[in-house]
Amino acid sequence: MHKRLFIPGPVEVRPDVLAHMSEPMIGHRSKDASELQKRISDKLRQLMYTQNEILLSTSSGSGLMEGAVRSCTRRRAAIFSIGAFGDRWYKMAASNGVPADLIQSELGSATTPERVDQALATGLYDVVTITHNETATGVANPLAEISDVMKRYPDVLLLVDAVSSLGGHKIEADKLGIDILISSSQKCLGLPPGLSLCSVSERAIRAAEQVPHRGLYFDFVELYKFVKEKNSQYPSTPSLAHMFALDFQLDRILAEGLDRRFERHSQMARRVQGWARQHFALFADERYLSQTVTCIRNTRELNIPELNKTLGTRGYQISDGYGAVKGLTFRIAHMADTTLQELDDLLACLDDVLQL
Repeated sequence: MHKRLFIPGPVEVRPDVLAHMSEPMIGHRSKDASELQKRISDKLRQLMYTQNEILLSTSSGSGLMEGAVRSCTRRRAAIFSIGAFGDRWYKMAASNGVPADLIQSELGSATTPERVDQALATGLYDVVTITHNETATGVANPLAEISDVMKRYPDVLLLVDAVSSLGGHKIEADKLGIDILISSSQKCLGLPPGLSLCSVSERAIRAAEQVPHRGLYFDFVELYKFVKEKNSQYPSTPSLAHMFALDFQLDRILAEGLDRRFERHSQMARRVQGWARQHFALFADERYLSQTVTCIRNTRELNIPELNKTLGTRGYQISDGYGAVKGLTFRIAHMADTTLQELDDLLACLDDVLQL
């Protein structure tokens, strides 16, 4: 039995989107490939609210995250973490010999603008990394407030991991002053895993040009120059199948209407949050709740793997807690092309299974 996924990636993928992954191959150095990549970039600029260049990578979002912090850090990076995926960004920096400091917040809380200001006032940093949406805790960082602080430090680059939020939250990259905004295919964009993407500012590239050891596959300067100088080509062979599907899916996203899409995600989040408050409790600070995944305190001490086995017999799957809160929490994702009715069906099933 197919289990409908309500986990924070990979998500359910519509059959018509999957069908586009089986389109006949084209030469990746051909004019057709260039036109495909240009179309995708133009549509992603609309979704990201940016005029900056778009880069695609045949990798998970982690690839571009690692490339961004390695390529752009000239002196030292301030890695702000609100959970497992912020910690992961610090591990990437440390593994690449990038000078960095990990600035952690308590699990369930957000990175506050005051903490960012306090760190940047030291003058130590030329890069800040922010995890916008932490799927381990269901927290969405306050990008607008953080952006206001960043504008007081114009020489510091802002790198944002929006892997689990782009397409579910409205993120206006240029208005927020985001230099690199990173996402990937298997979350709110509603595609299979395997493709990551980002917008990148010219000043981020100018900074990266000053860094001597940027690696190769995820070298932002190399990627940027190829796109600019080689007719929207890439240094390595890209996943054309993902690009065919992304081109089609972005048309669907824009046809839905961005504001309507963000409101649908907001409605789904409110529905799950209300259910969680009624029967359990929310893990995240109420001021910073994610629109794409809800992390719920396991106040009833449920055996989540066993619960998932039962749900699986009815065609559903949710997610256990992650990392330090595994077993103490569980998570319900509400992103991509999920509808409010599908979410209501899941919650009704949970009510029945748990006899709530």
